[in-house]
Amino acid sequence: MKFSINTVLFVSPFTNQNTSLFRQFKKWGFDAVELLIEDPAHIDPVLVKAELDKCGLRCGSVCAAMNAERDLRGSQKSQATGVKYLRTLLDQMQILDCPTLGGPLYSYVGRAEAVAPDEYKRQWQAVVKNLKSVTQSAEALGKLVCIEPLNRFETDFINTFDQGLKMIRAVKSPALKLHLDTFHANIEEKYQADAIRRAGKHLGHIHACGSDRGTPGNDHTDWQGISQALKEINYQGDVVIESVTLDVPRIARSAAIWRRMEKTRNEIATDGLKFLKQTLR
Repeated sequence: MKFSINTVLFVSPFTNQNTSLFRQFKKWGFDAVELLIEDPAHIDPVLVKAELDKCGLRCGSVCAAMNAERDLRGSQKSQATGVKYLRTLLDQMQILDCPTLGGPLYSYVGRAEAVAPDEYKRQWQAVVKNLKSVTQSAEALGKLVCIEPLNRFETDFINTFDQGLKMIRAVKSPALKLHLDTFHANIEEKYQADAIRRAGKHLGHIHACGSDRGTPGNDHTDWQGISQALKEINYQGDVVIESVTLDVPRIARSAAIWRRMEKTRNEIATDGLKFLKQTLR
């Protein structure tokens, strides 16, 4: 198990200029970096890979930034644009030597409409079709695609691991896995440890943050239970600190962060990493 940090804690959007963050991440003790690539044009993957190598870090994962123009359950145009965007990320990941693409790949954060059952079924079928296309590309490149259930306030589509597992069964690709986010699961799962056990070999990626999106460990989450469940399923993927603060206003608004959870974001990174290493290893 390795420990990573999502760039969104410090900057949005991430660009070539922000590779200056890597040296500090390494100094703090992280093994890897997760890049939130909001637009593939924002980075030169060759340059980013070179900067990671200089600091002795790897790109452990890329997090997709879906929007209304990239919605796999939206209009035909948005579905096509979304598939193209995800395939472009996979191509960049090849250059970055990055194994995992994560996030709510099926739709965008904030689309929560409570549609009629027939409409939900139509959307489901559209996402299955589009994820089959994306995972076909991922399989060819040897990459994982991990779908992240979100809480009920951020999506009406996939909220729980059970729904995510249903999607995996429908797509039928070995490249498709589940992405656990402890903040969302704190709201939607009865017991996170039990959800992890149900996922088993299908769990491919983890975002770790406090129950209030603050520091992992400075919250009421059952981290000991999560640790035991991860050991039982022999989880070998990354654990990524992905918290949101007022210091990155664009992301704070989208995640409904209106107050400061911790004194500094450096504290989230350093105290969170120390706690996760002690608890999960």
